[in-house]
Amino acid sequence: MKVSKEQVAAHRARILAAAARLFRLRGFEDVTVAEVMKEAGLTHGAFYGHFPSKEALIAAAIEWVLAPAPDGAGTPMRAAAYADGYLSARHRDDPASGCTFSSLGTEAARRSTDLRHVMTESTRRQIERFSAEAEGGAPREKRRAAIAAWSAMVGAMVLARIVDDDKLSKEILAETRASLPFA
Repeated sequence: MKVSKEQVAAHRARILAAAARLFRLRGFEDVTVAEVMKEAGLTHGAFYGHFPSKEALIAAAIEWVLAPAPDGAGTPMRAAAYADGYLSARHRDDPASGCTFSSLGTEAARRSTDLRHVMTESTRRQIERFSAEAEGGAPREKRRAAIAAWSAMVGAMVLARIVDDDKLSKEILAETRASLPFA
């Protein structure tokens, strides 16, 4: 039976969603193609109709999860509200649906140039977004504050997940939030 273009697109979206979730939860190396396909509710054999390799899947899944919202799709969250949610225990405790950078950043640095390019473009968008709301008068000051804020947020989340002391973990998140250039 022939599968419609809509079904192919829906299957691909299910594969990308499953892969992005599993990669953020367990890392690139600890997730197999078979696990991704099972999570997506599809057969392992169907994988190669969508992707030539696991590396291609990795790049596509991360691009999919980091893609900007289509134009006009809702009001963007203010930087302060974003930081509040990002630097929360809820986000810390749910890496599978959380930030790709804090879950996979160190692994991604050693992956394909395609994956690194996807993450570079997402970083640029985040810096531009934060620059628009950062404190400071000159664009260069606002950009510096935005870069520092994004770096602090990702680093704080990594540290908050690493430490085995819940009180210290929450302190890292709270103090980082208090240091950010948006109220």
